[in-house]
Amino acid sequence: MMPTSRPQPDLVLGYRRRMTVAWWAWVAVVACLAVLLTVDLLSAPGGQHSDLLRPLLAASAWIGSAVIFGIVLAFWQGSHAAAQYFSGYLLEKSLSIDNIFVFAVIFRSLSVPHELQHRVLYYGVIGALSLRGAFIASGGALIDHIDWMIYPFGGLILLAGARMIRGENVHPRRNLAVRLAGAIIPITPQYFGPRFFTTVHGRRVGTGLLAALITIEATDLVFAMDSIPAIFGITRNLFIVFTSNAFAVLGLRSLYFLVIEAMSRFAYLSRGIALLLLFIGFKMLLSRLITIPTTGTLAVIIAIIVFSVLASICQHHFQH
Repeated sequence: MMPTSRPQPDLVLGYRRRMTVAWWAWVAVVACLAVLLTVDLLSAPGGQHSDLLRPLLAASAWIGSAVIFGIVLAFWQGSHAAAQYFSGYLLEKSLSIDNIFVFAVIFRSLSVPHELQHRVLYYGVIGALSLRGAFIASGGALIDHIDWMIYPFGGLILLAGARMIRGENVHPRRNLAVRLAGAIIPITPQYFGPRFFTTVHGRRVGTGLLAALITIEATDLVFAMDSIPAIFGITRNLFIVFTSNAFAVLGLRSLYFLVIEAMSRFAYLSRGIALLLLFIGFKMLLSRLITIPTTGTLAVIIAIIVFSVLASICQHHFQH
């Protein structure tokens, strides 16, 4: 009698158990995420730059929430499920760090006021969660048909990095996102407070804030092509894939404002971010030829940021 092959652990979790999580668990997770998003919106930063403490505390709170969920998952589903969750969370967090630096360029090129950036990111995260949820539910199949988008997007990131190094500012009317969105709905590059739509000369139009939101969503769409297939390589448990993605994405806004506050204090950090954009752009364009591991990407990001901060501290020391 021929020996029967034993299924791999990931396949067991992937195909036999991926839908065994009760419906109430999905409802509870979505409700928990909604509460966390509401709390984060109510504690949005004001119109003026504050200090590094507030975004640092917020980022720490998001990381703490992710850790607490992992502990709950360990008691509920076992250590193996928790290990998969934390592996997926760390992977997604590392990959999504790229988003932070691209967000900075988007807001800078569109001249989004600082006090409105939190609102754009709030709705951007809601859209990102919905989009990633659809990708995850389809098993990432859609990504296989639109992965070519990574190349023009990588070229745009390279261009943005080069402009940032030269200190150029892009006028909102010449921004690609504004022109593309304007082909669908009339958009004015002007801002009307926190509104995404307004009426101009009796005509309903989108505001500059809507253009920024569309650009943020398009950015996450492209980055999801990298991150979703990567986590499917760790586990096929849809509940773990979604929750690890969700908690990784939710903390991005706090990390973004932490980076922005740091940029205002360290003179060379903006140049360092420009170098990171060049690195991210080249990585996307060469993704078919060269595979850079997540640990390598994270090491490059940390090295450039640390060097930029140290250079800024040295400059400040010598000037005083």
